[in-house]
Amino acid sequence: MEKANISGTNDQRKINPEWFTAKTWMKVLSEKIKSKDQDIYHVHFEKGSRTKLHKHNGNQVLIGIKGKGSLEIFKKYGTSKDNFKIKKIKKISLNEGDIVHIPAKTLHTHGSIDKKKEFSHIAINILPRENATYKTEWYESDFKTKVSKII
Repeated sequence: MEKANISGTNDQRKINPEWFTAKTWMKVLSEKIKSKDQDIYHVHFEKGSRTKLHKHNGNQVLIGIKGKGSLEIFKKYGTSKDNFKIKKIKKISLNEGDIVHIPAKTLHTHGSIDKKKEFSHIAINILPRENATYKTEWYESDFKTKVSKII
């Protein structure tokens, strides 16, 4: 059994800025407690930042920690892997203490909804099967009607 604390700034993970719309940072919590069944992150979105459109090969759980955020779910139209149409089918507000489950292969985005306020959450990425690698596929999109490429 391992114990760790998520406070402090010395353990921030370098992230790919192409996966977010503005400044975002994260800490890998699963490494701190040596978790092998899931990847756990503390993700902090600066004012108005959110993830680009993406999907995971395993389930994901988000737990709101600070501020106000949102989760938006999209439906894909078309057969192309990297250039297709999308439609937003659900928007869920995320507040401190809220918890939401995102099924595997669900096209979505999440982050801060206010250009004046920050938002953070804990993300638990549940491995699709034992000893598997959790994979995320990222997309460039207009968040409204189309995806133009895989990032």
